[in-house]
Amino acid sequence: MKDKRIIIGSDHGGYELKSYIIEQLKDEYEINDVGTHSLDSCDYPIFAREVAEGVASGSYERGIVICTSGEGVAIMANKVKGIRCGIGYNEEVAHLIVEHNDANMLSMGAKYLSHEEALKIVREFLNATHLGGRHEKRVNLIKEFENNQY
Repeated sequence: MKDKRIIIGSDHGGYELKSYIIEQLKDEYEINDVGTHSLDSCDYPIFAREVAEGVASGSYERGIVICTSGEGVAIMANKVKGIRCGIGYNEEVAHLIVEHNDANMLSMGAKYLSHEEALKIVREFLNATHLGGRHEKRVNLIKEFENNQY
């Protein structure tokens, strides 16, 4: 699956989990790590925005953002037009946000997940496929609203 390109970013609260995820996936995916690259305090919106813009531009199929809770990075990512970022707090939800909501980004809270749990969540997210059908209508309603906002 090296033909799949993903982009990932975190703040200092998600740095260690991000590093672990990258290490586990590097042989399967082409990964762009936009930072942060240390445990030094930093501003999560910078990294979440860069990941979201990479996905929205079409350069990457999926994006992953990580902070302490997963909330802040999700809020920031969802400000970028074309992004549907859901918080993956378990494997089932990570699968459903793609199947039902056509999510193109996943956020996670490093404080609340073990590295092993997070990896399972990421794999579910990356391997899920949007079902379309009745769900497509709902995703289109979201897109329509988004397109008429500005």
